[in-house]
Amino acid sequence: MTGRFDALEASPGSDAEREAFRALQASLPGMFARLIPDRLAPRTIVVLPSLSLDAEVMARIKGVHHYEERMLGMLTLLRLPRARVIYLTSRPIPETVIDYYLHFLQGVPSAHARARLRLLCCHDGSLRPLTEKVLERPRLLARLREAVGDPSSAHIAPYAVTPLERTLAVRLGLPVNGCDPDLAALGSKSGGRKIMREAGLSVPDGAEDLADEAQVAQALAALKRRRPSLRRAVVKLNEGFSGEGNALFSFEGAPSDETLDGWVEARLENLAFEAPGMTFADFGAKIREMGAVVEAFLDGEGKTSPSAQFRVDPSGAPSCVSTHDQMLGGPSGQVFLGCSFPADGAYRALVAAEGGKVARLLARRGVIGRFGVDFLCLREEGEWRAYAIEINLRKGGATHPFLMLEFLTDGALERESGLFLTPLGHPRYYVASDNLESERYRGLTPQDLVDLVVLEGLHFDGSVQEGVVFHLIGALSEFGKLGVVCVGASPERAQALYERTKAILDGAQQDCAAAGVCPCAPEPP
Repeated sequence: MTGRFDALEASPGSDAEREAFRALQASLPGMFARLIPDRLAPRTIVVLPSLSLDAEVMARIKGVHHYEERMLGMLTLLRLPRARVIYLTSRPIPETVIDYYLHFLQGVPSAHARARLRLLCCHDGSLRPLTEKVLERPRLLARLREAVGDPSSAHIAPYAVTPLERTLAVRLGLPVNGCDPDLAALGSKSGGRKIMREAGLSVPDGAEDLADEAQVAQALAALKRRRPSLRRAVVKLNEGFSGEGNALFSFEGAPSDETLDGWVEARLENLAFEAPGMTFADFGAKIREMGAVVEAFLDGEGKTSPSAQFRVDPSGAPSCVSTHDQMLGGPSGQVFLGCSFPADGAYRALVAAEGGKVARLLARRGVIGRFGVDFLCLREEGEWRAYAIEINLRKGGATHPFLMLEFLTDGALERESGLFLTPLGHPRYYVASDNLESERYRGLTPQDLVDLVVLEGLHFDGSVQEGVVFHLIGALSEFGKLGVVCVGASPERAQALYERTKAILDGAQQDCAAAGVCPCAPEPP
């Protein structure tokens, strides 16, 4: 008992904390081996949707604190009759939103599921990681420990694992289904390039481990000398998120003589940033703080941006869980907006196989949990070639849509084809986005959205296993922003559902204004 108390009180980042964390993680394989095969076994999942990433970069993402809602799809774990879920947030989640997700639990009464769900909130909307807020609230920590109950059948399901999550895990005495933060550098932009090269993948020409603006300028000049025809290059912050930490450098007008270095240095402040409101001074400070990479900006025939998602289970076994084609936006098309599942059949097997090389290498390094490998695919000499771009050593924008599809349908990925099949063997596809956004959506409340879903028949129908599931619902009224997963029996059906959903939302406020009342609201009794 004394040893456990000492571990709970270990200083953040200390050797004692690291040792305690490794001991907790060592219990995870046995726990999963015992619980996963038995759907009736009692278990507790602490869902920790903390975006423990760079605060200044995250602050530039509209409605970022509502991204904690992206993991609400994990409430479908309550379909296991003795599972309990504890969901942590910075701000309260409206009960309308909780009820919306519990609706998807086929065969489980909502009241039964709700009794096994505990919502714990910090009541703190500041732009800091949720985990940090939890750690500084001892009474909330005490309630969390009490809610967990038996720690031998409980674990933390995080969005990402940083030293903050390690400290929380040790304070709670619970293992984390995720990567040890001491391995986090493997998923940085610099670390990812090195791992992908070691695994034998093709990566864009460039340089990593750049510590300041001068080194970035030198790397850009060297890249241009190696590739005289190169028109553009990308500068990426090591810990950038969803492309928001990227900037584009143009070589238009660059000299080909010894003056190139000075020319690049003089024009570095003209970087075109993907993040709205980013300045060169802020970007330079981030380079010095976290480091950066420089890469050739690839152009070519049929350029696409697929990704492959992997999971290394607690026993250390890696597997490919999905592939996607990414929907990208922003000034130069580098910001993640959404995805379609699965990736195009022309290169689906290619990216799964290439990403699998990375997954096996990361598993040997001790990585567990979910992560993704992003690619650019180009047609060269009539064949597809995949260039590995980065590793996201955490859950990402393509994680929660696929988890929702699994939970909603009880289906699984067919390894050979890369298609998702329902228990009856029928394929399912989806289009998903975290960025269904318009000024016209502002003012629509969660209840308004539910009314629209019911009236327009958009909800996911379990009988045909098609329909629409929403997330980021809390961001709708204030920011005019919403997430969506549109599931269909064909790619065309999924895309049509996405377009119809967008059209209905686009017209919702206009219809209400014209009618003077909300036409989708239920009639009064």
